[in-house]
Amino acid sequence: MQFIDRADIQVEGGKGGDGMVAYRREKYVPAGGPAGGDGGNGGSVVLVATANLQTLLDFKFRHLFKADDGVKGGPKNMTGAKGEEMIIRVPCGTVVQDAKTEEIIGDLTEDGQRLVVAIGGRGGHGNTHFASNQNRAPDYATEGRLGQERKLLLELKLLAEVGIIGLPNAGKSTLISVLSSAKPRIADYPFTTLVPNLGVVRKQTGDGVVFADIPGLIEGAHLGVGLGHEFLRHIERTRVLLHLVDITSEDPLADYQTVQGELESYGHGLLEKVQLVVLNKADSCLEEDAEYWRKVLMHETAAPVFVISAVAHQGLEPLLQQVWTFLDQPQGSLDAVAV
Repeated sequence: MQFIDRADIQVEGGKGGDGMVAYRREKYVPAGGPAGGDGGNGGSVVLVATANLQTLLDFKFRHLFKADDGVKGGPKNMTGAKGEEMIIRVPCGTVVQDAKTEEIIGDLTEDGQRLVVAIGGRGGHGNTHFASNQNRAPDYATEGRLGQERKLLLELKLLAEVGIIGLPNAGKSTLISVLSSAKPRIADYPFTTLVPNLGVVRKQTGDGVVFADIPGLIEGAHLGVGLGHEFLRHIERTRVLLHLVDITSEDPLADYQTVQGELESYGHGLLEKVQLVVLNKADSCLEEDAEYWRKVLMHETAAPVFVISAVAHQGLEPLLQQVWTFLDQPQGSLDAVAV
């Protein structure tokens, strides 16, 4: 399945139905008078979040969404039917922005959450509406109003509590596959991961926590270099970041600093998030080398530093226990331990 996390669409509320000019013509009603009904209101365009979608792929080929128009008013003071709503289903985690004003209209994070993005036009008044002592038989009605039109930018931000970040080949996909039931594609070359992978990791209590494997960042990602810039936005919702560093690389410290620099350059509070630094691939180096780099990273950052091997399933339990400890704290209290 192709992963699409941005889409431009145009939405239009339905036009209100016109009011009607009509009069009562019944045999035994000598003073009939006006009887034109009001037009029905136009339908609105409504976004509805659903947990059954994981991408904005549905909007790749369809960009215009218009609700039904209201029905014209009828005789005998009958009001026209209201236009049907246009329901657009989007994934949970979709941020809706007005493309013209750049105003954030809404953030759909819960299954079933609704957001009206284009209001239907009001129906016109029939001639009954204008009857008065001075004008007992008005011969005019008003037209229905046009519905609201908007151009929207939809942006999907994954709903994951834990984000796994790091340079390409740091072992992010391997780690999420070991911790959860996710089955990402894994190979020994850069940019194996082309889309974010989600996996559910179970606590001992049975509760599930969503982890996201964010595709590899490289230097200059915030400027559009590589793949990471496409997915930095998905880190914004996470509460804890696992920063994976390949302990077998030429300079693990430089790798760590590169990713930290990208988080800082991107902004949006990413650098202030709680981080756990994880030196991965310990099975491929000497124990004394692993200890050396652990001390180097501990000197570089105040964040907890762990040494693991995702492939060999080494050191994973202490890491997860620290993650659960952070997540069990109230949201606001995490700021005190942010790195």
